[in-house]
Amino acid sequence: MLKVAIIGSGSISALHLEAYTRFAERCEVVAFVDISAHHAEARRDEFGLTEARIYPTVEEMLAAETIDLVSICTPPSTHEALSVTCLNAGVNVLCEKPMAPSLAACDAILRAEQASGAIFASVAQNRYRDDVAQLRATVESGLLGDVSRVVVDSSWWRGLPYYDLWWRGTWEKEGGGCTLNHAVHHIDLLLWMLGRPEAVTAVLANVAHENAEVEDLSVAVLQYQRALATVTSSVVDHGEPAGITVQGRHASASLAGEVVADLSLPNGFRVPEGDPERVEQIRAFTADLPPLKYTGHTGQIDDFLTALETGTRPAIDGHDGRLTIEVITAIYEAGIERRAVDLPLAAENPFTQDGTLLERAPRFYAKSASVQDFAEAPATQTADAEKAGAAR
Repeated sequence: MLKVAIIGSGSISALHLEAYTRFAERCEVVAFVDISAHHAEARRDEFGLTEARIYPTVEEMLAAETIDLVSICTPPSTHEALSVTCLNAGVNVLCEKPMAPSLAACDAILRAEQASGAIFASVAQNRYRDDVAQLRATVESGLLGDVSRVVVDSSWWRGLPYYDLWWRGTWEKEGGGCTLNHAVHHIDLLLWMLGRPEAVTAVLANVAHENAEVEDLSVAVLQYQRALATVTSSVVDHGEPAGITVQGRHASASLAGEVVADLSLPNGFRVPEGDPERVEQIRAFTADLPPLKYTGHTGQIDDFLTALETGTRPAIDGHDGRLTIEVITAIYEAGIERRAVDLPLAAENPFTQDGTLLERAPRFYAKSASVQDFAEAPATQTADAEKAGAAR
């Protein structure tokens, strides 16, 4: 029976707790860590974990408990220190996204993992979605042909009060804006399908949130050897029309399930009726794929528990988290420096280091409000299920 501690008890922690309590025969949540005992008590009571102890710091919890695994559900600026502390104590870590605000911080986590022998995993729960699994399998099947273009819309909408929370809307505490803290999901999925790009160009802006230093909109172009991917990161899109569409030489497919295949006339224009046979072949392929046993955070936590139980590596580890941060760092560098950025980023690149982004990033606006807490919305309504850390 694996002993689990939850660090941070904001809204994202509920998704971790739903998974851990679902696997009650495999693990037990025995401790909570939070600077607010009130929040920890509320989360503990919500899930009926009345025997779990509450601690104000990770150090006190580690000194008092024997822990196998922690879930880190705190703001991004805390991820490095908390992860390293737990890994150095020999405790396995599942850390919410983004892994850390800088590549230097990611590398410090990976060094601690290697030195300790404990396992670090970065949350990327959207890989455990049936539509995502189907799209990736379709790309890998070759039915679309060679990929030529991918359109990624990480499109969300947040009102002005969203950035009033004390740690949001600043480069220091949040580490960035929508590119880091919302598009991290879609960028991870793109990299999962296509791998690391060769170069990045980007534009950053804040068009609708005058109470935040950070960007609320960015557009990036990722260059592959024979393909381009455009990534729009936004918290200004009404209706939140997020999605991914993959264009191949023979056909296209999207997360929404749309499949299109064209054929060429002798003059190069498209045959009006397209290629219905290929469309049917692709639809039959995806229909035959078995559904995932578990989805979302539950799917990833099931995989992580299995890795710990069997002594294997989890499907998503810190190297996956680092690659996502590398591409996001390149987007920021390209947008700030107004030039193309080649990948992989060199170790001596100043943007890989802590403090460079804080020093060079534009302050679109001064943060004009800072509240300690919000009344929490239902989990199905809250953006924090898709955020980097827990809203306290």
